Amino acid sequence: MAIGVLGLSVGLALGGLVLIGVLGFVLQRSVDNEAFRTADAVALLAAEDALPDPLPVAGGQLRVQVVDAQGRVRAASIDADRLVPMVRAERLEPDQRQRLVVSGERVGLVGPVRVVTVPAGTAADPLTVLVAKSLSDVRHSTHVVGTILVVSFPLLVAALAAVAWRVVGATLRPVEALRRGAEEITGRAGPGRLPVPASRDEVHRLAVTLNGMLDRLESARQRQRAFVADAAHELRSPVTNIRTELEVAQRLGDRTDWAAVTDNLLADTERLSHLVDDLLLLARLDESGAAPTATASAGPGGVGGHAVGPVELGDLLATVAARYPSPPVRVEPPGEPLWTVGHPDELRRVLTNVVDNAVRHARTRVVLAVGAEGAYHRVTVTDDGPGIPAADRERVFDRFTRLDDARARDGGGAGLGLAIVRELVRRAGGTVTLGDADGPGLRVSLRLPALPATDDGR
Repeated sequence: MAIGVLGLSVGLALGGLVLIGVLGFVLQRSVDNEAFRTADAVALLAAEDALPDPLPVAGGQLRVQVVDAQGRVRAASIDADRLVPMVRAERLEPDQRQRLVVSGERVGLVGPVRVVTVPAGTAADPLTVLVAKSLSDVRHSTHVVGTILVVSFPLLVAALAAVAWRVVGATLRPVEALRRGAEEITGRAGPGRLPVPASRDEVHRLAVTLNGMLDRLESARQRQRAFVADAAHELRSPVTNIRTELEVAQRLGDRTDWAAVTDNLLADTERLSHLVDDLLLLARLDESGAAPTATASAGPGGVGGHAVGPVELGDLLATVAARYPSPPVRVEPPGEPLWTVGHPDELRRVLTNVVDNAVRHARTRVVLAVGAEGAYHRVTVTDDGPGIPAADRERVFDRFTRLDDARARDGGGAGLGLAIVRELVRRAGGTVTLGDADGPGLRVSLRLPALPATDDGR
């Protein structure tokens, strides 16, 4: 605010100086114009050789003389000197109109005097008309205006500073309230909100936006805490199993069946490795965001470390199904190549997770199929298992979600498979939904962007 008041003061000071300069210039031009009008009138009389004596002058503020080439006064006004010219001869230019300033003592006026000269007479008898007018009125007027400005300037600056202080203070008061609110939120745990001013202005919108940001940050923090707690819980189970196996083997000593212990430790280690890989993948997905693979990746290879490229979905389904026995897994090949674009390893991971779940819950069969659907291709994985209730079909995509809490953890997984599926499908620019199969069971539908094939089938 001090800088603003200082700038305003400098601006007003410059404006005052300009005002005084313009006022002086205008008054000076007025004096010159009046003097030249009188001089031109006298010059006409001189040209007609009809100079009266004394010379007629309107008012008592002008002095008029007509001098010849030798500097002698040929005619003068009633109050002008008839012996001494107002301007020395060496300063006169006979053929030019001049503006001169002389001392008032030489003319008989107070203060500096403006003298204008106008050529007159004839070529045989050149004359010069001199008209003098005092500049005391001009100096007095500019002095009065300057005094008024000097007196009023500090008062005006003080009044403007007070108004600016009140206005800026009233404007920044909501900002200060936001600052105090932010300081209180920083100093205490738990969610908080910033005060929202009643005025519908930019500060109001800023407060609303910041409160929305705080809500999102709190939601993210809660999700992070829940994720860390669930991850710690899941990691504790295999670590506890490993420790238990080792402690029992240590107590048994030579009676330990090390082959069985090794198998159990390898199973727990493999489960722990899969869990850590899933957690790292989800962390990378959270960091890179759920952007389509065609436009976003964490480097040349994205999250999976492989380049984005065209993927033929029929071949992908056949490759994934080859890892499982037939039955129960069966593939319905498409009638023509159906292409999408994405990370091949990520799409393979999506299908593997979905098929793993389907095989785990299927009774007799799992069917993989793909078909064109406008700008998308729909991949379906259908099983004849117990299915998922409609109320839980959105919840199963949450991390660490298990619908069957009583089943064995080794067979049921950690509840991260479908969460990874949703994140990877979002990265591919598609969607995943759960629905009922034609008979008993569940159908998982993956909609992936279609990549049109060329005329030669590529």
